[in-house]
Amino acid sequence: MSTSAWQKSSYCGEGNNCLNLAAFPDHTIRIRESETPNAEVTTTRPQLGSLIAAIKHDTLAPAPHPLP
Repeated sequence: MSTSAWQKSSYCGEGNNCLNLAAFPDHTIRIRESETPNAEVTTTRPQLGSLIAAIKHDTLAPAPHPLP
């Protein structure tokens, strides 16, 4: 686990089930859930921006197969 400065989502409130994001020196963005901080998803700024835009515009394609 890195010592990068993790930022808590502003939508979290006072609960423990929050999303945290951090920018790393290798130009990646990592996202984790506060309840499982050792599990991180790694992405890039452009990929994260595209995901956020798709969520805002409700244009996400459905997953090809249901998740287990």
